[in-house]
Amino acid sequence: MDKKSYSPMTHKNEIPVLFLALFLTLGLIGGVFYWLANNSLVSSPNLFSSQKVNKLNSGFLEVKNVPSGLFRYGGSTTWAPIRRDVDSQIKTMLPKFGIVYTDPISEPPGSGSGIKMLLSNQLAFSQSSRSLKTEEYQEAKTKGFTLKEIPVAIDGIAIAVHPSLKIPGLAIAQIRDIYTGKITNWQQVGGENLPIVPYSRQQAAGGTVEFFAKEVLGDNKFAANVKYVHDTTQALREVAQNRAGIYYASAPEIVGQCSVKPLPIGKTTEELVTPYKKPFIPLSQCPQKRNQIDSNVFQTGEYPIVRRLFVIIKQNGQADEVAGEAYANLLLTENGQELIDKTGFVRIR
Repeated sequence: MDKKSYSPMTHKNEIPVLFLALFLTLGLIGGVFYWLANNSLVSSPNLFSSQKVNKLNSGFLEVKNVPSGLFRYGGSTTWAPIRRDVDSQIKTMLPKFGIVYTDPISEPPGSGSGIKMLLSNQLAFSQSSRSLKTEEYQEAKTKGFTLKEIPVAIDGIAIAVHPSLKIPGLAIAQIRDIYTGKITNWQQVGGENLPIVPYSRQQAAGGTVEFFAKEVLGDNKFAANVKYVHDTTQALREVAQNRAGIYYASAPEIVGQCSVKPLPIGKTTEELVTPYKKPFIPLSQCPQKRNQIDSNVFQTGEYPIVRRLFVIIKQNGQADEVAGEAYANLLLTENGQELIDKTGFVRIR
């Protein structure tokens, strides 16, 4: 610098200018980061997760007339994924709405036993994988109240076999003939020479069995060679160890399993439909990768064995009715339907 052109006064004049420039620069940088953060272009995973949770649960908080207190509910084993992933969110967001799942004392849990417990005033409301029966409506009337069913989700019945079984799929008539004893060897449906071992839960145990008996077997009864199991967990374990085994259950209970293979089924053998998204993920890649439910084939009715899941409500003008209505309304919110979809069931709205 030219010493002749420099003076203390010049230096003093430059200091405020430098501070002003620094202040404006920091303000501009801060403003940019604020804008980016609020427009989700720059966001940490934790911040995004928090925003997502708040959005997800806002629908639950908007439901009116959610009562406070302890309310016991029970019923269908098919509903287990919903109890795990949806009900847990409800409990977190609405802690005063104390819902507690309750098993029956003397029989296996299921839609039928849950409705029995509801009728005997052991439950506030119930979950069912089948529609109410005429005799259940009638029993409620004799006790001074009525029953109401509210559909909240769509489900399909899937067929599980051993991973080594080599058949393209089964028609509904073939499934019926296997469970009624007309088809007894896999060779009869394009497989190897191996006697079929069909598994089922007891018909009185749950809505899935009752639905299967009504919609697939029709007027026929289960064959004498059907082996009965306590629950789906036991059945899948049996099929995984028995190359001749076959079992039916709710699609979310079968499609993502690592030890059994879901079969394509159809109204005929020429129109087989898979309950999973194609292409099929080899079970050798499980659990790192799992097969996923194909919701579209259930929504369109292309898949041949589809049903609805219901909340069963006791209409008695008391707290139980309010609790049942509130629970159904929570599941029918946009957020409830999103969570139901993530469990593998199909949203009804």
